[in-house]
Amino acid sequence: MPVYLEQLLPGDHQARLVWHFVQQLDLSELYAKIRSVAGGPGRDAIDPRLLLALWLYATLDGVGSARELERLCDQHNAYQWLCGGVSVNHHTLSDFRTGLGDALEKYLVHSVAVLRERGLVDLNRVAQDGMRVRASAGSPSFRRRATLERYVQEAQEQVARLRKEMDEDPAANHRQQQAKARAARERLERVQEALQQLPLVEASKKKQRKDATQARVSTTDPEARVMKMPNGGFNPAFNVQFATDTKSQVIVGVDVTNQGSDQGLLEPMVEQITEQHGTRPKEALVDGGFASLDDIEKLSTGPTPCTVFMPPPEPRSNQRQANQARADDSPAVAAWRERMATPEGKAIYKERASTAECVNAQARNRGLQRFLVRGLIKVRCIALWYALAHNFSRLSALRILTLPPPK
Repeated sequence: MPVYLEQLLPGDHQARLVWHFVQQLDLSELYAKIRSVAGGPGRDAIDPRLLLALWLYATLDGVGSARELERLCDQHNAYQWLCGGVSVNHHTLSDFRTGLGDALEKYLVHSVAVLRERGLVDLNRVAQDGMRVRASAGSPSFRRRATLERYVQEAQEQVARLRKEMDEDPAANHRQQQAKARAARERLERVQEALQQLPLVEASKKKQRKDATQARVSTTDPEARVMKMPNGGFNPAFNVQFATDTKSQVIVGVDVTNQGSDQGLLEPMVEQITEQHGTRPKEALVDGGFASLDDIEKLSTGPTPCTVFMPPPEPRSNQRQANQARADDSPAVAAWRERMATPEGKAIYKERASTAECVNAQARNRGLQRFLVRGLIKVRCIALWYALAHNFSRLSALRILTLPPPK
């Protein structure tokens, strides 16, 4: 059906804003990876700018499936306009989404730099919060060491048997045999990776003074861990961490771990922000349990201290108040306890809920309910997509979509 694409969308449609935003990003790193060049073999490659715009708009639209995005590119006006007549398939879309790696992080840092140049982000006060997101693995996929070792032996025997069948029967359907052999090899790799992850889980069990023989790892996603979810249940999940500038509600730091607790995750985030943006946050707002006393001591001292605002835990003894300094407290820890008892400290800490928790809620509303990919590397890519989509929405709300060139 002949269609004039420019008439599909109004002039102020969000898809046009997404395309305008993506056009100004430096994608030279992505273009350098393209191996299909003029005069050489292979089909023309799809422009990375098109794929980036599609996934950014899809993330804003709450679409997280490559197959669903492929369908929308055929049937939805906004996605058809972004495609501009170029056909895409779910394999290409899926590979692109999880294969950007550090490039997505650079685009996220660039979006923050734009707002910093305008004076809208100063990184003086940063709020951090984590959320558990379901992994693409079921609870029955978790197995103990004895079962995993048996699975490895069975998978090795299956791979050897299929290889022998292919060698003995050259006239057979090689396409089917190769598909079976590939599936067997992939299963063997997953089970072997699960065995490699098992010592980490056993060490964690020992640290918690639990029976290490009960440690289990998923054969579907070996890097996923069973975590306590917001509904009170336990499911395989990953722990997504977003750090937000309280002044602008812009995400300035992203991390994903398979650690069920938030304990000890503040200092790595502060170091990440310092390295990526060239400045250290002056104040960090986190929920109780994020930082240990050693973390508070380390962050609060040094040439560029970061003041921690975190509610102190309730003491085990009724003879001491939570904000009362202990005899063995360092000056930095004693100052933290005293700071959290003041009206000023309580007023500053209230900003955490209105920023970090708000950002997490918006990510949930955009579909960050369950990961459809496996492994920490791919899961982190998905978290970066949501952070980039969030920052785009903030740029759009502030009507800042003309980006200066990257430095």
